[in-house]
Amino acid sequence: MTAKIELRGVCKRFGRKIVLNGIDLTIEQGESFVVIGGSGTGKSVLIKCILGLLTPDAGSIKIDGKEVINLPRRERQEVMRKFGMLFQGGALFDSLPVWENITFALLQNKEITRAKARDLAVQKLKSVGLGADVANLSPAELSGGMQKRVALARAIAADPEIIFFDEPTTGLDPIMADVINELIVKCSKDLGATTLSITHDMASVRKIASKVAMLYNGKLIWQGNADKIDHSSNDFVDQFVHGRAEGPIAAGV
Repeated sequence: MTAKIELRGVCKRFGRKIVLNGIDLTIEQGESFVVIGGSGTGKSVLIKCILGLLTPDAGSIKIDGKEVINLPRRERQEVMRKFGMLFQGGALFDSLPVWENITFALLQNKEITRAKARDLAVQKLKSVGLGADVANLSPAELSGGMQKRVALARAIAADPEIIFFDEPTTGLDPIMADVINELIVKCSKDLGATTLSITHDMASVRKIASKVAMLYNGKLIWQGNADKIDHSSNDFVDQFVHGRAEGPIAAGV
């Protein structure tokens, strides 16, 4: 069976700094894969390489068995249709009402009329627990938790096959973070989507992950089922998972 996402030997550096150093990663259809690691360890660079926003210096990235590095623009656009993305800060457009934010890509690509776009937005708002009255509000009128839900509604607007979640609970209180985690699980299951999340929030990991990998010093130093994370037999993983100051990872690294 062909993997949904497959990386082999992926490397990326910026000047002298090696950010990704030979990444091997396989994500199967329908999996919820989470990459953990401290700030600045290259988690966002990993996602940007898969999306084609950055070009790796070496290695292979395949989506549904198709090599996607250095694809011609038209073929890249076809691949991009498979993706949905929940950005860390929500990244909503302040100048647009909620319904246009949710359907922005569909409208830009002229895949839907404005009337149908608003109806679709209301439908997606319902799926993330928000009412139709939210559709005409501006992002500035929303709480942080509501903004995150709207951003999730935008991520699933086109019923993507693959969804990326970039630090999905950052800036949220523990209760709202759990609400977002629950919605991620629900929406992904409803769509049958394959998901890749990056986070340092272990509560999120335990809620949404089926498999986990840890990125450290440019390498994936451990991979396994989510239920093995507390018994990984890896000192680096153990320190990170339990939030200990003492261990092989120096503070701030």
